[in-house]
Amino acid sequence: MFDFLPHSVLQMSTIFLSIVIEAIPFVLLGCIISGALQVFLTPERVKKIIPKNKFLAILVGSFLGFFFPSCECGIVPIVTQFMKKGVPEHTAFAFMVTAPIINPIVLFSTYIAFGNSTKFALLRALGSLLVALVIGSWIAYFNRSPILKNEGAINQEHAEHGHVHHEEKSHSEHPETVWTKIWSVLVHGIDEFFDTGRYLIIGALLASGMQVFLPTQFMLQLTSSKIIGILVMLVLAFTMSLCSEADAFVGSSLLSLFGTNAIVAFLVFGPMVDIKNLMMMKHNFHGKFIVQLIALISVVVTIFALVV
Repeated sequence: MFDFLPHSVLQMSTIFLSIVIEAIPFVLLGCIISGALQVFLTPERVKKIIPKNKFLAILVGSFLGFFFPSCECGIVPIVTQFMKKGVPEHTAFAFMVTAPIINPIVLFSTYIAFGNSTKFALLRALGSLLVALVIGSWIAYFNRSPILKNEGAINQEHAEHGHVHHEEKSHSEHPETVWTKIWSVLVHGIDEFFDTGRYLIIGALLASGMQVFLPTQFMLQLTSSKIIGILVMLVLAFTMSLCSEADAFVGSSLLSLFGTNAIVAFLVFGPMVDIKNLMMMKHNFHGKFIVQLIALISVVVTIFALVV
């Protein structure tokens, strides 16, 4: 039926559909979680949960992903909603970089992919925790540039929260039912899904195009040194934009060609930065912050991969 189209276009279409089909369930889950945070998480609850000490707050965010798992496809809406609800930025981003890696599903799939070996699963978790500590500390102690694009509106929302909360108390004779809250979660999740979904589509289109037209075979030949192999795998992780539940199987197939160091870089970097979540970050975060974030993640992952 589509035989008149060039083979490269058909290949790109196939990859595009596979990325979208693989990512949509996780994006939808992330948006529903975002809706639940919008309805049930209040700034008062945040203050009770998150330690006031910045370093302890970073640690809490780093390990939160183990109990609150999320794929990188749907992590940006969750992190954005966290910050809108008053979660410290250093805690939210520590969660963002570790949640797609240290959750039990990803660790188990990594264990299976590498022949029931714990080596790569442990190195992957350790690398993500190291990146989380560095990123969280940078945001907590050094970063002074704004992160969220609509930060002014959020601050206004927080300023008005006390007044709104007082009004809700004064109308306690008509409290929200459980079903009303569930409906609110679904409405917010659907709105978030359609708002975020367009960036998923654009990201998947770019990723599929780069996979087809980027000279991958040329990059695969650049294995003459450890550092070059690591940099090549960072590029492949970014362009392939695989979900963290599946990327370990691709990484294991490239182990004999690239070696341990480059594959560790691939496993750690991919769930943190790929084309899909870059497009979603671009929608929510300032460009300058995104560039600094990606640069810092790249440096830390490269150093970690070199020394393992």
